Amino acid sequence: MIDGHAHIFLRRLVGTAPLRYKPYRDATLPAYLSQLDQFGIRGGVLVQPSFLGCDNGYLLQGLRRGAGRLRGIAVIEPDCPLATMRDMDAAGVVGLRLNLFGRPLPDLRSRAWRRCLARAARLGWQVEVHRPAQDWPLLLPPLLDAGVKVVIDHFGRPHPALGVDDPGFRYLLDAGAASGRIWVKISAAYRNGLAGRGEDIARAALPLLDGALGPERMLWGSDWPHTQFGSIRYARTLELLEQWLPDAGRRRQITHDTPAELFRFDAPAATENGGRPPDGWPDS
Repeated sequence: MIDGHAHIFLRRLVGTAPLRYKPYRDATLPAYLSQLDQFGIRGGVLVQPSFLGCDNGYLLQGLRRGAGRLRGIAVIEPDCPLATMRDMDAAGVVGLRLNLFGRPLPDLRSRAWRRCLARAARLGWQVEVHRPAQDWPLLLPPLLDAGVKVVIDHFGRPHPALGVDDPGFRYLLDAGAASGRIWVKISAAYRNGLAGRGEDIARAALPLLDGALGPERMLWGSDWPHTQFGSIRYARTLELLEQWLPDAGRRRQITHDTPAELFRFDAPAATENGGRPPDGWPDS
């Protein structure tokens, strides 16, 4: 089993610039690995959180310390040098993230972004996108034209009031079926509506996603440590997963086979010191 979406961070690494929100506690690598061990999970994917911006240092150290058990999704500027991206790739980064929630949409057809996406495609990286569903008609065409694999966060983020009838979510289904290069994370249902609304949307979305994408382009993530939703616990995400996917074979494909291939878990990842903490590693 592979956890396809989690974060590690320290509050003291967060800058002073205005942010959509800031964490109220640390989420250290040892704490995350403890969750994986407790529930018998093979590996995890560390996604750079929005409030750390393009400073991927803590994520990269985590990948190296993880001794091949982890993969990473980094946040970079569009002018990031290819050499830097290659160094990240060697450390276990397998994609870049566009966390556009609450932010202006970038011009993905600009020269800088086209060059960046071409470099990502050259490395075999995916591009993970977090954005409300209404903007998929604007975001997906330039990403698909760039030839990259596109991974969509948290059920595609349909509007809580519209649910699966959100036109943007319906566009995502059509684009996913037609392109063959879109994956959707079955994760963080609570971000799509409060008081159980997000879970209702998840149950309605799953058969539609299954019909459009199939289990070979769906994957699960815990969203640990559930920033802004402190009442959620890791065990609850696993309980919901079993409710949503009661068939064990289908659940294995979504939680193991698909992410193992997408995140390159069967390829070697660079480690330092045989997986022991690097000198000066900050745990708290």
